[in-house]
Amino acid sequence: MKIKRIDCYRIRLPLRIPFETSYGRLTEKAFDIILITDELGNQGIGELVAFEQPDYIEETIATARIIIEKHLIPLLIDREIDDPREISLLFQEVKGNQMAKSSIETAVWDLYAKRNGKSLQTYFSATRTQIPVGVSVGIQSDISELLKQITAYVDQGYQRVKLKIRPGYDLKPIASIREKFPDLPLMVDANSAYTIDDLSHLKKLDAYNLVMLEQPFAADDFLDHAQLQKVMKTKICLDENIRSVKACELAFALGSCRSINLKIPRVGGITEALKIVDFCEKHDLLVWLGGMFESGVGRALNLQFASQSIFTFPGDISASDRYYYEDIISKPFVLTNGKLSVPTGSGIGVSLSPEHLLKYGNYETIYTD
Repeated sequence: MKIKRIDCYRIRLPLRIPFETSYGRLTEKAFDIILITDELGNQGIGELVAFEQPDYIEETIATARIIIEKHLIPLLIDREIDDPREISLLFQEVKGNQMAKSSIETAVWDLYAKRNGKSLQTYFSATRTQIPVGVSVGIQSDISELLKQITAYVDQGYQRVKLKIRPGYDLKPIASIREKFPDLPLMVDANSAYTIDDLSHLKKLDAYNLVMLEQPFAADDFLDHAQLQKVMKTKICLDENIRSVKACELAFALGSCRSINLKIPRVGGITEALKIVDFCEKHDLLVWLGGMFESGVGRALNLQFASQSIFTFPGDISASDRYYYEDIISKPFVLTNGKLSVPTGSGIGVSLSPEHLLKYGNYETIYTD
């Protein structure tokens, strides 16, 4: 196949509830929807999920747009593509910028599946049509409000809760949740808010029967995570550290974690994500799928990928109305008995809502043959 045209919607969706982490407070999410058209008129859809600030990782949506237009798209021009795995190899000459790469690579995967009239799920070792999912809860100024939110999510059927924490906001809210929900599968995510000097304090989390402690230390810190994992019963989960299968190999060799939060955009796309899944399966690392406040496009991709049998732990793939009043896909994702259905149909299995795309964003062509 040959790529003949690339278009984009620049979208901003307001959040239903502001979401606060150790990085800051998010009230709306900016993202780009990438549309890639081939010579037969088939169209693949991808999502650029990078944040506006370089706080989660170095990449931002503004820098990713530059990389896409100036460096990635030129690598695709006048090239015959037989398999979407070729994109990952093609993009190797551009260092880093994994979210920029993923937005294009995943769109090509969607395009490839549609050309062949198949669901994207066909290309994975998929066994399920419904996926159990969890929910992530931001930092709250009031504990009663926190418990109210969690109660609502539990009542809706979410099968696991992740609480964002930071120094000064950890033991008290965790203890309050445990008192009200003693058996709730509960994990906490620090988003790199602690240092090795907090080791003795973090060990206190072992008392609360947590499923895991996610990313306590910095994104380039494998040694200190290994030191912490040696003295904690609770699983350490790495998120921001994991940019490739090589990072998984390093974490495993050092004993930095016992769990991996896999985010397809953060590792550059589906091809690298599949390598990570294979590595985790062979080395008995718990791997689960994280979220990036995706629209229905990224959410559909995540559900297709999470349908693989290895994903036994509920990921951060909430229903559309968890974060947004309206989604940009025609049929939003709805939670049923704690599960989301894997979309059927060709490619990622969803169609865009023209009305909502125009309501929340602007359209532009970024390449045409």
